[in-house]
Amino acid sequence: IQKLCDRVASSTLLDDRRDAVRALKSLSKKYRLEVGIQAMEHLIHVLQTDRSDSEIIGYALDTLYNVISNDLEEEEQEENLPKQVDDLGSQFTEIFIKQQENVTLLLTLVEEFDFHVRWPGVKLLTSLLKQQGPQVQQIILVSPMGVSRLMDLLADSREVIRNDGVLLLQQLTKSNAAIQKIVAFENAFERLLDIITEEGNSDGGIVVEDCLLLLQNLLKNNNSNQNFFKEGSYIQRMKPWFEVGDDNCGWSAQKVTNLHLMLQLVRVLVSPTNPPGATSSCQKAMFHCGLLQQLCTILMATGVPADILTETINTVSEVIRGCQMNQDYFASVNAPSNPPRPAIVVLLMSMVNERQPFVLRCAVLYCFQCFLYKNQKGQGEIVSTLLPSTIDATGNSVSAGQLLCGGLFSTDSLSNWCAAVALAHALQENATLKEQLLRVQLATSIGNPPVSLLQQCTNILSQGSKVQTRVGLLMLLCTWLSNCSIAVTHFLHNPANVPFLTGQIAENLGEEEQLVQGLCALLLGISIYYNDNSLENYRKEKLKQLIEKRIGRENFIEKLGFISKHELYSRAAQKPQPGFSSPDHMMFDHEFTKLVKELEGVISKAIYKSSEEDKKEEEVKKTLEQHDNIVTHYKKVIREQDQELEELKQRINTLTSQNEQLQATVTQQVSQIQQHKDQYNLLKVQLGKDTQHHNSHGDTLQMNGIQMEEVSKLKEELEEWKNKHELLQGQLREKDSLIEKLKSSQLEMGTTEQSSQMSKSGGLEHNNELQKELEMLRSQIQLQSAEISKLQMENQKLQVMSTTADPALGDSGATAARGSGLEGRLEQEIQELKNEVKALSEEKESLKQHLDSSSSTVAILQDEKSKLQREVAESKKEQDDLLVLLADQDQKLSALKITLKDLGVPVEDEDDIESGDQGDEDEDGDEEEQD
Repeated sequence: IQKLCDRVASSTLLDDRRDAVRALKSLSKKYRLEVGIQAMEHLIHVLQTDRSDSEIIGYALDTLYNVISNDLEEEEQEENLPKQVDDLGSQFTEIFIKQQENVTLLLTLVEEFDFHVRWPGVKLLTSLLKQQGPQVQQIILVSPMGVSRLMDLLADSREVIRNDGVLLLQQLTKSNAAIQKIVAFENAFERLLDIITEEGNSDGGIVVEDCLLLLQNLLKNNNSNQNFFKEGSYIQRMKPWFEVGDDNCGWSAQKVTNLHLMLQLVRVLVSPTNPPGATSSCQKAMFHCGLLQQLCTILMATGVPADILTETINTVSEVIRGCQMNQDYFASVNAPSNPPRPAIVVLLMSMVNERQPFVLRCAVLYCFQCFLYKNQKGQGEIVSTLLPSTIDATGNSVSAGQLLCGGLFSTDSLSNWCAAVALAHALQENATLKEQLLRVQLATSIGNPPVSLLQQCTNILSQGSKVQTRVGLLMLLCTWLSNCSIAVTHFLHNPANVPFLTGQIAENLGEEEQLVQGLCALLLGISIYYNDNSLENYRKEKLKQLIEKRIGRENFIEKLGFISKHELYSRAAQKPQPGFSSPDHMMFDHEFTKLVKELEGVISKAIYKSSEEDKKEEEVKKTLEQHDNIVTHYKKVIREQDQELEELKQRINTLTSQNEQLQATVTQQVSQIQQHKDQYNLLKVQLGKDTQHHNSHGDTLQMNGIQMEEVSKLKEELEEWKNKHELLQGQLREKDSLIEKLKSSQLEMGTTEQSSQMSKSGGLEHNNELQKELEMLRSQIQLQSAEISKLQMENQKLQVMSTTADPALGDSGATAARGSGLEGRLEQEIQELKNEVKALSEEKESLKQHLDSSSSTVAILQDEKSKLQREVAESKKEQDDLLVLLADQDQKLSALKITLKDLGVPVEDEDDIESGDQGDEDEDGDEEEQD
């Protein structure tokens, strides 16, 4: 080894160095320690200097891998102790990673595409991570693009490198949240899911298993990655994993392992330890994509291996836990039996069946607990199956309640415990159901009266059954009585219950019985704390005195403390899923441990309180209740006031908008009033001027002269309009004459085809001209009517001016007479103008009538024209038909001639000519008929 190391260090020829490294590689497995100590430094130097030769780099990496890795041959594993092997590998790894550049160099070598470099590089890096994981992770994390380089291994087309790349990433992502995040954001989920799909999902080989383990590393306890997985819609891609088919044949060991890991991956996303918001969103996504439905299909399928079925039940449990939508769906699932039964009933049947595997029964209990968790609707449905009004009298179908009662009073202690815990979960934080369950009556034996469920539970307790059964029943009673005074009163109403509890607590029993004593103390404490003093013999004070006499306060508190000090209690408090190694350890329920924590301190205080303190506490409670009532009253008042405020605010908003609109209209009106005022002032000023100069006759004449000029102008305009009217009437007469001519010409037409065509073209032209002229006439009439309306407006203005001028003129006596004369004249003129306007309007009406009559004549002409067009079309069609017939006859004649000639009959030319003439005559005859 020393010689080989010298050759590697001193040889100038690459071939010599390569041979020496190859020799070291062959020795490295057997003489691992010697090669590691003497050659490591030289091998690292080769990696640094001989990068150009892939072969020597490959040998060097393989040699380092053999030295560092603990994957020895089986023979060597038998000879060496595992501890020594582990120590040797970790020591060499420590030497290698002391220089961080070595790991960085290894990362660059892994980037090489050459198989002989990349593959040993991946294996060596995986081995380093196995030996000194956290240190190597830190080096890779700080090196530039370290994690990203390794992610490229998943995209390698060579399966060996890709699969070893998955193993490398498994080691890299172990317990390092920072690296897990980087790997996830480097699109790891997409690539891994693609590999799983390519390999055949659950039917795939060990590669699928490795990918699933890597996915678990990335998602477990990493909220950021879980959220990224959900947001990236990768949950939807998990659904095909569980499409196992109906036959379920061929469950290979690898398939079972793969499906186990797939189910665990689902559980990682909906684990109760995750933040509630993240779990809830994943649960909803699993329902919407059909994953939950697929899991329920496996749950109800036949031929599924027991361990897969158990894990599926656990997975479904966590997918529905605390999610109302999923819980409602699970309640609606039916087993494929005849008649179909609810899945819950089928699962409970297996839970209370002592022949079923213990792990499966635990899983069913967990499923039932998760179904009822924060599900008051589900709790009500379960309890309702126990109530007298809803029990099926026929007995054809077994309900969940009946199964729980059957399990509660069976001979199997495990069934007793499971049924008691399940029933306790149906009452969890639901006071109304605790009261309703008091109505449940049980028929114990023929001839005896029915007994209440509460009474039956206490009867079994006093009979001294197994510890597990008693613990289960005591947990049920504690849950039932807590926070329910009516249930406490019912419990205390049975005179045998309190003596039994005090007797159990007072005795000095073995370790097994200590747990029962602690639970009895808890039940008695609950009976004191939630006692409403309705029973005279069992008031709070009397029960405390009884404890003082029979047990002693300190002894009572000590026995109460047995519960929380028990090892099984601390185990159950860790997580909601009941994880018991054996049926004997099945003692405490997770939810019950919460109740104990809540009540232990409260009961201890309640025991030590004197009657005066109790009274004070009751007074305080009453005052608190009063305060609460006052607070609720004020809350109600405030809520009502809030509503009123909202309504008032809305009203204010509407009023402000109305106010703004009104203000806008006011401003408009103000501006209009101002305009009217200005006009009024102008008129006033003008009239004032007229009154100032009323003495001067010339001025008034001048004013009257202006009015006279306006009147004369109006007259001239009227004359012009009259002339225009006469012109228009002349034009109309001309048009009428034209129309008459057209009518006569149309009557003359229609004898021959040519004349009809001529008349058509002429009629069309005349019609077009007529329409144009009619349009012109209509526009002129419209203009005329506008002018007439203008004149009418001017007349009205003159009338207004004359009325406003009256008071101004009527101030002096001299001008009054003249004003009256002027008024008379003006009135006459205006009357004349009105008459003329009236006459014009009458003329306008007559013109309109003329236009209407002309338009009707045009319409008649158009109808006649269309008739002529139809006749022409029909004649053309007949001509075409005749031509076709003639052509057919010609063909037939020519064919006959040919046949005659063939037969030897002589055909003369004269006959041809005659036949041709005859044909012409026939044609003429046909044409005449057509015409």
